[in-house]
Amino acid sequence: MATLSAPTSSALKSSHRTRGHSAMDFKSATTGVAAKSMKNELNKMASDIKDPANKRIFDAQMSSFFNLFNRYLAERAKAEKLDWDSVKSPTEEMVVPYASLKDDIDVSILNKIAVLKLNGGLGTTMGMGGLPKSALEVRDGMTFLDLSVRQIEHLNEKYKVNVPFILMNSFNTDDDTQRIIQKYANHNIQILTFNQSRHPRINKDSLLPVARSAVSDKAQWYPPGHGDIFDALSDSGLLDKLIQAGKEYIFVSNVDNLGADVDLKILGHLVESGTEFLMELTDKTKADVKGGTIIDYNGHVRLLEIAQVPKEHVEDFKSVRKFKYFNTNSVYISLPAIKRIMEEEDGFELDIIVNNKSMDDGTPVVQLETAVGAAIKHFNNAHGINVPRSRFLPVKSCSDLLLVTSDLYSLEHGKLVMNPNRMFNQTPVVKLGDTFKKIGNFQKRFGSIPNILELDHLTVSGDVWFGKNITLRGTVIIVANEGNRIDLPDGSILENKLVSGN
Repeated sequence: MATLSAPTSSALKSSHRTRGHSAMDFKSATTGVAAKSMKNELNKMASDIKDPANKRIFDAQMSSFFNLFNRYLAERAKAEKLDWDSVKSPTEEMVVPYASLKDDIDVSILNKIAVLKLNGGLGTTMGMGGLPKSALEVRDGMTFLDLSVRQIEHLNEKYKVNVPFILMNSFNTDDDTQRIIQKYANHNIQILTFNQSRHPRINKDSLLPVARSAVSDKAQWYPPGHGDIFDALSDSGLLDKLIQAGKEYIFVSNVDNLGADVDLKILGHLVESGTEFLMELTDKTKADVKGGTIIDYNGHVRLLEIAQVPKEHVEDFKSVRKFKYFNTNSVYISLPAIKRIMEEEDGFELDIIVNNKSMDDGTPVVQLETAVGAAIKHFNNAHGINVPRSRFLPVKSCSDLLLVTSDLYSLEHGKLVMNPNRMFNQTPVVKLGDTFKKIGNFQKRFGSIPNILELDHLTVSGDVWFGKNITLRGTVIIVANEGNRIDLPDGSILENKLVSGN
């Protein structure tokens, strides 16, 4: 079997493909001028790059960006909306229950898979400054990356296989990530990294790139969403290297989803069903109504995000009855199928997510992004699998962090396992207020993480401080009035309590 090596800049190949250009119909002169002006600006930036390797990288990324920008202009000119009457609940064939999967699995299938974590995000919202979110300590002094590495290392040791661990970084996270992963040099794991693309932010008024140079400030660029994985894998040369090394599937998930580990039953179904794309779905709750879901659209499986839904149908989209599941963003994809679509079928045309932002100086900008789940429409026999909630354990906030650091879970080979003494499978609902939003404040305000084994709901608002060895049960609401402070003494037991005032 071929040995995998990290992709290099010399392995880059241009991603310039004609992808659906014949279908583009610029209905106004303004749209055509915008496309030409954008192309001129990108060419100017490219002409200033002297290093051939860097120029290849830039050209490949700007080709992908320009294709996205062209499609954005065309869609904006057409102003077509989703036909809501064609949106149906997924059929039974489109969603397979996890409980129906076989248990007797040939573990040799592990040799066919690579594991990829999406590692492009910073921990800014949780107060981590400019560090990658994957560097956040989440349990027993271990970071997201530590836990992922431990899981893969255990898999390799237990089954005597070689599952490579891949990180898709962004220009925001790559430097720090390269330093961090050096500590795994002596571990039983092969770690590969590559970067997703870097696209220029678009001035909303002029429809021109904010950046005037390829080396402009980082704030003028953005990573274009995880749908960029296909271009980035191909352009880096890693797609070909994985296939040459005998890998047939790639398991992709968010680095901050602590429930997304390699599951043999799912792998067995992946191989046996012959699917080219498998999406993990879990049951929707009231907390998940805004999450993307798969639908039956004119007889075809599609991913539907709330941003695509006409305003008058948003409440229908949120319905737990019509759309029972939501997308966890954990997907399994056939590597040969990616290569076929990229090279023989004009590539991927993923639904564009228009993300309106503002620069620090107030300049309104547009970011054009795509999601990996939207690629489901391009693959043969693609479908979803309804997995247990335990496979979706994201840490997006300090409220989530409280759950995963508590006595609700224990750690086994890098995987969080629910405490068997928990009477209910569902995790408690935790809502910590703004005073707990940043990781530094969160850590200061807890003398120790409370015992929440019997907790159903916790809401905390205002200037609240927790002592050590506190137990919370049932529904607990703690509200410190403005200007007041609440200190909960060591050893407190709060059961179905409302605490307010000071």
